[in-house]
Amino acid sequence: MEQILSYIDANRERYLAELKELLAIPSVSSQTERKPDMRLAAEWLKNHMLNIGLQNGQIMETEGHPVVYADWLGAQGQPTLLVYGHYDVQPEDPVDLWMTPPFESTERDGNLYARGTADDKGQIFIHLKAIEAFLKNGGVLPLNIKIIFEGEEEIGSDNLSKFVSEHKELLKADLIVISDSDMFAKGVPSITYALRGITYMEVEVTGPNTDLHSGSFGGVMHNPIQALTEMIASLHDKNGRITVKGMYDDVRPLTKAERAAFKKLPWNDKKYAKSLGLKKLYGEKGFTTLERLWARPTLECNGIWGGYTGEGAKTVLPSKAFAKISMRIVPDQSSAKIAKLFEKHLKAIAPKTVDVKVRNLHGGEPAITSIDSPGVQAAVAALEKGFGKKPLYQRDGASIPIIVDFKKILGIDSVLLGFGIPEENAHAPNEFIILDNFFGGIKTTAHYYHELPEFWKKGKKKK
Repeated sequence: MEQILSYIDANRERYLAELKELLAIPSVSSQTERKPDMRLAAEWLKNHMLNIGLQNGQIMETEGHPVVYADWLGAQGQPTLLVYGHYDVQPEDPVDLWMTPPFESTERDGNLYARGTADDKGQIFIHLKAIEAFLKNGGVLPLNIKIIFEGEEEIGSDNLSKFVSEHKELLKADLIVISDSDMFAKGVPSITYALRGITYMEVEVTGPNTDLHSGSFGGVMHNPIQALTEMIASLHDKNGRITVKGMYDDVRPLTKAERAAFKKLPWNDKKYAKSLGLKKLYGEKGFTTLERLWARPTLECNGIWGGYTGEGAKTVLPSKAFAKISMRIVPDQSSAKIAKLFEKHLKAIAPKTVDVKVRNLHGGEPAITSIDSPGVQAAVAALEKGFGKKPLYQRDGASIPIIVDFKKILGIDSVLLGFGIPEENAHAPNEFIILDNFFGGIKTTAHYYHELPEFWKKGKKKK
């Protein structure tokens, strides 16, 4: 490993210059006029992977933007690691809020600013530079590697599940590593081992068959907006607990070890509330803030509308009122089951004065990988060597639906080995990656490739 790490140090400036080339391509997947740029980014990655010594580099078509694939399968008897990431980025708007042009990489205060630095071009490039360090120093990797970089993550990965299903044999592996997430904080390396899922619903409440004059009809009918807000208000009790019957039936409780791990994280409720402009935090009684953020279900009203909301006055009693409601779910809950429970509960509490319709708009499943698994333990060892301190464990309250698809289709677990931080402005103006994290990430990833085979063998022996 000394030779590998020395190579990484010796090539820092070139690594950075190459990353800037990739970042300069405005590969915005949501904009039709950027379709040629999407193809250019895919071609750039394919050619770069072949240049560093990977094999079978190819651009593979989907019904949308293409997937870029490459592999190196010369480590006989060693595990096969599937590396997943995405080369598409969010739109750069609003451009006037950027301190420097969004597709011209700028180094400032130890950070590299440009769209895609953290999400996800900088992080996928970390893997390519670690791979290069091995293949340019001995021509071999310590394990087998397959890579897929998709071009639609920022628009929902609509074609990726189908792609994975159609190429199961090609993508067959023992483990997936994804670098598209954050460390807990700057200077605090951490392993994310679980994600929440989501159930997203729309509620429609109908009263009269048309909008009515509030002077002529007010006082004799149940305003749909009032009925809807009364229903929403009843979805939590005084302790912040969700009142939907059956909501907590399948929730996997936190272990003592997990709770102890969360307590080791540098966290302060008052500072967190202040950073959000809040006087006081709110949530389910009996759980810490991190437990509520990561390991407990939530139910939130994301939007509500009905009646007249334009300029001036219009005294109308609306015929209909609507709300969007999302529920973040945790292991071992099912999105489909929660959707049914929610619909049943809403119809049960609906007043007889209105009609209620509930629509399931979409869902995604929660994901969890055991912290004792070989993949996670190898990541712990690699992060300690790459950043010089033992990493901590965390969950994430958000969702990455493709992780569940990988598990369902390929039958393998994922390890989230991320090098961003929460404040990196992903999806916002002035996105950046900390340069120490970028180069530390390359060394960590090299260590991960080196450590995983041994941890994998130990894990198989235990079984």
